[in-house]
Amino acid sequence: MYHFIGIKGAGMASLAQIMKQLGYEVQGSDLEKHFFTEEGLRKLSIPIYPFSDKNIKPGMKIILGATFTDEHPEVKKAKEMDLTIYTYSEMVGHLTQKFKTICIAGCHGKTTTTSMMAHVLNSLKGANYLIGDGTGYASPENEYFALESCEYRRHFLHYTPTYAIITNIDLDHVDYFKSIDDVIDAYREYANNAEKMVIACGDDPYTHSLDITKPIFYYGISDDNDIRALNIEYKNTGTSFDVNIEDNYYGHFDLPIYGKHMLLDALAVIGVCYYERLEAKEVGKIFKSFAGAKRRFSETMIGDYIVIDDYAHHPNEVKALLSAVKQKYSDKKTVAIFQPHTFSRTKEFADDLVKAFKNTDKNYILDIHPAREKQEDFPQITSDLIIKKLDHGSSISIKDASKLVEDVPTVYVFMSPNDISKLENDLIVLLKEITER
Repeated sequence: MYHFIGIKGAGMASLAQIMKQLGYEVQGSDLEKHFFTEEGLRKLSIPIYPFSDKNIKPGMKIILGATFTDEHPEVKKAKEMDLTIYTYSEMVGHLTQKFKTICIAGCHGKTTTTSMMAHVLNSLKGANYLIGDGTGYASPENEYFALESCEYRRHFLHYTPTYAIITNIDLDHVDYFKSIDDVIDAYREYANNAEKMVIACGDDPYTHSLDITKPIFYYGISDDNDIRALNIEYKNTGTSFDVNIEDNYYGHFDLPIYGKHMLLDALAVIGVCYYERLEAKEVGKIFKSFAGAKRRFSETMIGDYIVIDDYAHHPNEVKALLSAVKQKYSDKKTVAIFQPHTFSRTKEFADDLVKAFKNTDKNYILDIHPAREKQEDFPQITSDLIIKKLDHGSSISIKDASKLVEDVPTVYVFMSPNDISKLENDLIVLLKEITER
């Protein structure tokens, strides 16, 4: 029996589903609060218990979520009983050795890219996948494993990738990484673990600085990339483009994706498909049915109103998302609703977030979600660091949905890695009432 401490975490929920489908006995514990990641666990009838040291039984193997310390009662009990304890990344690392693993790493875009990779490879060849949105699937018969691979605390160094994908390199997780050079060093180690090759975004300012010994192929739009998109058309119905790989025409793609960032994500997937000798026409046909990742540009339509739910929390993610919104809904007013994530990130990136919001019509900012941090350690850091510099910025609480209602066609863009669904759902109810009058 594998017992997951913190089973509702996005990666933990995905891993639990995979291990259940591979034939292991699985259960877990977490807070008595609903998380969107529960859906996949419930479908597989994986038991979820409230935290208690009574959950820990002799003979269990423990899989530990990243935020839990030795002081947690279940961890303490497991150590007293001398049970085998794996961290999440250690257990995933074991799985990467069993399949042809495509690790998708990057400070932004890895969830969407992994979702794309899983959709295409599973449809064409059969693939297992672990996506950091609570989605996990596996069959022992599958050859491939598409894996979202997080750089935080260098967790991705536990993995053994056949292909090591790098969507970008950026300064994030500033509570752990000391500088951009520290981040680059982590990605260098990750890339050197690749068994076959590295496929990295060549349009990124830092990927060319990696000092690695493994073959590396770059993708992007600029002329010097090995995997290159040409004749690009950004339309309100999606994006079309041709792809050349190592100066040879591979194929034409017309996909339901928006923004340059999603085009780059698609190129990473197309590159793997090329090197795995998959036909471009088949890849393009399957790719057209890609419906997106959970909480990544997830849309709800209510009359002339659109509500978009997204995980974006880094300024570069916010900027890319809002650019994609403008591509698809250029005729509508844009209202952004944002919850900053962690005090350290807000302190580091407040000015960059202000710049990211410059083309929206209105911006509403919630209080900072502390995650693993404490307000007393950052006494001067509040959402006001962002609000006071915005031309059209206001504070909002989770209960203030009526404050958001507009009387013209509007796109509401909710952005947070945290659960702000009450505010979003309350707004949807109000908009339905308006449109049904």
